[in-house]
Amino acid sequence: MSKILVTGAMGNVGQEVVRALLHRGAQVLAADRRPERIVAKFGDTVTATKLDFRDRATWAGAVEGAAHMFLMRPPAIADVQDTLNPFVDFARAQGVDHVVFLSVAGAEKNSFVPHRKVEDHLRALSDHYTNLRPGFFAQNLQSAYANDILEDDRVYVPAGQHDVNWIDVRDVAEVAALALTAPQSHRGQAYTLTGPGPVAWSVVTAALSQALGRTIRYQPASIVGYMRHLSRRGLPWGAIAVQTVLHVLLRFGQGASVDPTLERLLGHPGRTIERYIADHAHVWAKPSQHL
Repeated sequence: MSKILVTGAMGNVGQEVVRALLHRGAQVLAADRRPERIVAKFGDTVTATKLDFRDRATWAGAVEGAAHMFLMRPPAIADVQDTLNPFVDFARAQGVDHVVFLSVAGAEKNSFVPHRKVEDHLRALSDHYTNLRPGFFAQNLQSAYANDILEDDRVYVPAGQHDVNWIDVRDVAEVAALALTAPQSHRGQAYTLTGPGPVAWSVVTAALSQALGRTIRYQPASIVGYMRHLSRRGLPWGAIAVQTVLHVLLRFGQGASVDPTLERLLGHPGRTIERYIADHAHVWAKPSQHL
């Protein structure tokens, strides 16, 4: 059976892609800069391998025996021209036939995002790729917002009052696994992936409150106030800028679009934000709570 390489295997999306592939009976090469973390997480259900896009000495071992690849850009890497794109060339030369790339919604309209440069590079090589363009991740609640919910009982972002269509990365991973295990049906495709429909921030906080047994409120932040808040949280200025811009764009409806592609590919609607919150309530539980 052909092996499938999953880069970023310890990230939110990467872990779910590994699980989705294992569920389909695939042989998985799970790559990370620290492969011992993969062993601790998945044991012997996968083959752990070291991969650092900035260290070409790790490339050969990572792609050895791989027929297809799930590719994602680490947030710390902006210069894809000297990292991800050469790695794609190397992987293809070593026999990797199909690349499923985790891009971002709107990449086709924005030539400045690093993901667009990877998409362009894949298209220039052949049609042996599938680009996934997901919308706003539900998992932001357990990463970027986790401390605010846990410590302050609030969601505090400069997103205004515009509804957001949240997508669960488990659904994105299912699409990735589908394209990786049946690549001939998805060659040369770019899929915009969204959740089942936009919801108000009050719906999100109501679901959090119900799941946690305490009141969680939504507090719209000003741009300056949010940047100061992230600075106090210890985030570097680059991350502060990215998170601020991302949430300000939500004010203009850029997180509210609906696309039928995910439901068409999977044969069922995506998970709702209420479902995601109920499944992950332990993430925001205070030590005194027993969920």
